[in-house]
Amino acid sequence: MVDTLGLFYMIWCMMLFHPLHADTYCMELETQESPITNLTLNWRKMELSWESSLNFSEYICIVATNMSSIQKKVERVPCRFSMEINLPLHNGAVFTIEVPNTNISKKCTFIPGGMPGTAITNFSCVVYNVSLMNCTWCAGGDAPGDTQYFLYWQNSREGEEMECELYVEDGKGRHTGCHFQNVAIKDAITYFVVNGSSKDSVIQFYDEYIELYTIERLTPPLNVSANCTGDPQGCIIEWQEPLTSHVENKDCFQYEINIQKKDKPKEEKTDPPVRVRNYRYEFQNFNVKKKYILKIRARGKNCLVNSNWGEWSDPIEFGPGKDDFIFVILILIALGTISATLLQSFLCKRYCSSKRVFSPIPHPRDKFNILTDEDIQKEYVNLPKKSYIEDITMVEEMT
Repeated sequence: MVDTLGLFYMIWCMMLFHPLHADTYCMELETQESPITNLTLNWRKMELSWESSLNFSEYICIVATNMSSIQKKVERVPCRFSMEINLPLHNGAVFTIEVPNTNISKKCTFIPGGMPGTAITNFSCVVYNVSLMNCTWCAGGDAPGDTQYFLYWQNSREGEEMECELYVEDGKGRHTGCHFQNVAIKDAITYFVVNGSSKDSVIQFYDEYIELYTIERLTPPLNVSANCTGDPQGCIIEWQEPLTSHVENKDCFQYEINIQKKDKPKEEKTDPPVRVRNYRYEFQNFNVKKKYILKIRARGKNCLVNSNWGEWSDPIEFGPGKDDFIFVILILIALGTISATLLQSFLCKRYCSSKRVFSPIPHPRDKFNILTDEDIQKEYVNLPKKSYIEDITMVEEMT
C-alpha cells in the first residue's frame, strides 16, 4: 500500500514539476539496483534509450498500453518502435527493457504532462473527393478559455512532421478542425498528434494512428449508363470504378445497384439492391411500359480500400416506357394541331365571307383637300346673309 501511494505521489510530482519534459522522461518503477538505468523516451519518435553498465549482445524492448503490448529485439541502444504498432501514448504507457536468458530488466512508465481533462476529445478524420481531408475535434472539458490547439501529422517515423495549413475555428477563435488539400493515401500508417497551449496551465496532448484508406469516403462510380435494346436480355447497365489516388486494381471494388420504378405507389414494396463485382449488369425483370431510376455505389473488397459504402451516383432514368411516353405526347400534339386547323377552315367557309374576314383597309385622310370639322363650322358661321328690300304700297280709298 505504501509503495502504491509512493508511486502515485511520484507521478503527481512528475506532472507538476516536469510538464515541459514529459515527452522525454520515463519514470523508473523499480527501486532495486540494475545494470540498466536512465530510461528515456522520446514519444514523438517512439524511441526508448537507456544506459547499461554491462555489455549485452541483445535486448528486448516492450511497450504496453491499455490497448495492447508490443515487443521487439535490438542489439544496441536505442530501441525505436515502428509506426505500425499503432499504440497511441496519450493515456500513458509502460516500457520495459529485458536481457534475454537473464533476470535483468528495467521498467518505466510514461505519463503525459498537462492537467487532466485539457486534451481534445472526439477526434475524427475523413478523406473525400480523392485528395481532400477534414479532421475535427472538441476542446477538452477542463481546458482554460485561452487554450489553443495545434494539429501535426506525418506519414512515417522518418517522414517530416507537418502542421495543419488551414484551421477551422469555433466562435471563440479556438481551433476545432483542420482542412487538408492534396492528401496522398499511402500504405504507411499516418500519425496525428494534437497539442495545446495556455497561459494558465499545461495542456495534455492527444495522438492517434490512422490508415488513411480506412477513412476514405469513396466517390461514386463513373460513367453510369443503361441501354435498353428490347431484346430478351433486357437493359444493359454499365459503369466504371470510382476515382481514387492509390488503387490501380479494378477488382478491388464491390458495387451495389439500386433500381426502382419511377412514380410507383407508396404501398408497393421496394426492390432490394443487387451486389456485383464486375462492371456490367443485365436487368431483365422490367416492365416495358415503366420507367426506372438507377443509382450505383461502391466499396472496397479484399484490398486497401475502405469497406464502407461510398457515395451514390446521380440518379438516371431509363426504360422503354420513357420513349413511348414522349412519342405518345408528340402524336397527341400533332393530332390536336391538325384538328384545330381543319375546324377553323370549316367554320370560315360556313359562316364567313371574304369581306368580313378580310376587311378593307381605310385610306388615309387627305389633309389638304378635305375640310376638317372645324373648317366646316367656320365656313357655315361666316356665310353671307341675304338682304331684302321691303316695298310698302299705300292704297287710299277715293270718295
